Formats: sequence, structure tokens, C-alpha cells
Amino acid sequence: MWPVGILWRVDALSIIFLVTVNFLGFMATLFSIGYMEKYTDKWKYYSLFLLLIAGMNTVSITGDLFNLYVFLELTTIASYALVAFGCETDELEASFKYLVLGSISSLFILLAIALLYGYTSSLNMVDISRFLLNNRMPQSLLTLITTLFFVGFSLKAAIVPFHAWLPDAHPSAPAPISAMLSGIIIKVLGIYPIVRIFFNIITPPAQFFKIFLYLGALSMLVGVLLAVYQWDFKRLLAYHSISQIGYVVVGIALATPLGVAAGLFHLINHAVFKSLLFFNSGAVEYATGTRDLHQMGGLQNSLPATSGSCLVASMSIAGIPPFNGFWSKLLIILAAIQSGHYLIALIAVIVSIITLASFLKVQKYAFRGEKKFGRYHLPVGMNLTMIILALACLGFSLIMIPKFYTIILDAAQQVVVAGPAVFSNL
Repeated sequence: MWPVGILWRVDALSIIFLVTVNFLGFMATLFSIGYMEKYTDKWKYYSLFLLLIAGMNTVSITGDLFNLYVFLELTTIASYALVAFGCETDELEASFKYLVLGSISSLFILLAIALLYGYTSSLNMVDISRFLLNNRMPQSLLTLITTLFFVGFSLKAAIVPFHAWLPDAHPSAPAPISAMLSGIIIKVLGIYPIVRIFFNIITPPAQFFKIFLYLGALSMLVGVLLAVYQWDFKRLLAYHSISQIGYVVVGIALATPLGVAAGLFHLINHAVFKSLLFFNSGAVEYATGTRDLHQMGGLQNSLPATSGSCLVASMSIAGIPPFNGFWSKLLIILAAIQSGHYLIALIAVIVSIITLASFLKVQKYAFRGEKKFGRYHLPVGMNLTMIILALACLGFSLIMIPKFYTIILDAAQQVVVAGPAVFSNL
């Protein structure tokens, strides 16, 4: 293949991300119709939002490393602006921190791409994969490129210890953007490139996946332990994003067909239930004017659709059957046991128990107890968004498991079993 021009490439892995991006984008748009009425310059919001969606779509289908970098930057620049959209002091501070750390991650990624181009004389993913199959890269250069890519994309994905920007950025953004950040942006900008590059293009050093696995387990633990002490509803959800991305990382880092399939399945499930939880928090803040759980109470009567859908999402994120989060977590635990990582499996179970405790706190203080607010009628679009996603939490478990599992397993086989050898011939 001639390594010139922009190559678009769609395979099973790309489709998973494309469908998730556009489904959540539609849900966030529907929620935004009512939610964004309190903001001025809504046209700027929707322009940036469409830029965000376009960037993520192109990241998912590009077959060229430099264009991958360009569209990563397009997406992150739009997200910086959207985090700061309210122009309050906290929002500007969070956006600036996100920008600084995001710029560092982009520098690492660009350096890795430059080194890879210097060695292979190509930016085309297939050509690079084919070249590296026939030419052994020096170990020192391979280690350096792997490290640069890994640190850069881990910052984008907020994997511990590269997570410092996330707890401020997610609460500061408008609720639809918080849902997109946690639901899909950190995955498209961080997880997707890791999977694509380290399974399809280069073969990282032997210890890479072990380090990746341990950082995934650490993310699970650190995220949930920080979340359980939070009383700001959105900040609590932000720390749970770190914890749940740890499950995705663990599944992928096991590097087995079952593990990667489970990781991708949890990625989709997390996109659904975590975006729903951020929509719930946005609805609560929209109605009550607060994110402090101490100031809430009795909202099951004031906001019945929000209360019911939040209960469904809470059970999903905690891994309670029959909701969708249970099945993907179960597959990750089984994959860890199958690979002999019993401690990782135990950590996954313990983290789920602590997650349940954290969301029982949310249910108790926000939706149960003494009624502090009267009945509040949310815009139709906001309620409809939450109801659709709550049904999806059930539907992905009870109705669509066979079809979705087949799609995900096909993608897992393509990125794990096939590897660079088959990828280079496509």
C-alpha cells in the first residue's frame, strides 16, 4: 500500500466505538435541548459539541498515525472549551488543568509517532505493521516508543497515576459533557489507541501488559476508595470513572480473547450506565441547584424518572444482576481467573462491593429520606434520555447479549488472535 494520503479504515473494533460515540452523542443532544436553556450562546455549545463528535468518529476510523494525532487534538481542544463553557472560576481552573496535562500527553504521543516514523518511514498503520513484521526494532527504541505511547494515552484515559485532571474536569463541565467525557471521550482518546497500536501495529516489550494490568487494578482500587468519601454528586461519579476504567484496562491487559472481549463489553456498558448517572446528577442539579448530597433528600417523589433511572444505573455500576454491568464484570473476573490472576479477580469483586456501598449512600441521601423539595417537572428531553438509557441497562443484559457478545468477541479475536500479522495483510 502506498503510504501517502488519508486512509479511512473500518473494522469490528472501529464499529464498537463508532456506534457508542454516536449513540451517546444523540442521547447527550436530546438531554441538552432542555438542560442548556439556562446557558447563553448555545450555538457555541452545539458547534463545539459537533466538533467533539466529529473528532471521535475520525479517531475511530483513521488508518494513519499522524491523522490519529490530529483528530485526537481536535477532540481534546473541543473538550477543553466545553469543560470551561460556564466560564466560572472553578470551570476555568479545571479546564486549564485538563489543558496542561492534555498537552503533556499530546507531546508524548507526538514524540512516539515521530520516532516510529523515523524508523519505519511511514505513518500508515498497515505499512508500519508490515514493516515491523519484517524488521526487528531495537529493544531500546521499542521500549522508548512503548513508554511514550503508554504514558500519553494513559493521561488521556485517566488511568492511575495519570488521573489528576479528571476529578476536576468532569464535575465542572455541563452535565451532557460530563456524560460524554466519562462515557466515551476518555475511551476513544485513551483506550482505543492503546488497543489499536499495541495489538495491531507494534508488539510491546514482554512486561508491558503486566504493568498495564497492575495499573488497571490500581485504578479500580484508588478510584473507588476516593469516591466513597465524596459528597459532591458529580465528583463522586468522576472518581468512579477512574475505578470503572480500571475494569476495562484489566480486561484488555489480560490479552486473551475472553479478557479483551470482556473489557470491550464493559467499555460499552460503562458508557451507558455512567452517562446515565451523569445525566441523573445533571437533572438533580437542574432541579435543586445543588450537587451536595447533604442538601438533598426525598427526591424520589420530586423527580421520579430521575430516581428510578438512577437506581437502575447504580445497580448496573455495582455489578448487581440482571443489569448490564454484572455480565461484563463477571466475564472480566472469569478471564482473570482463567489467566491465573486470582488476586486481580478478588480486587474486582471487592471494588464492586465498595461501589455498591457508595451508591447506596447516593440513594439514601439524594432520593430517600425526608422530602426537602416539591415536585419538579423536568423538560421532556431530559426525562426521555434517562428512561432510554435505563432501559438500555436492562436491554443489553436481557435481550441483546448474544448479538453484542458476538460482535465484541469478533473484535477481540481480530485485535488479539489476529494481531499484527493479519492486520498488516488487510
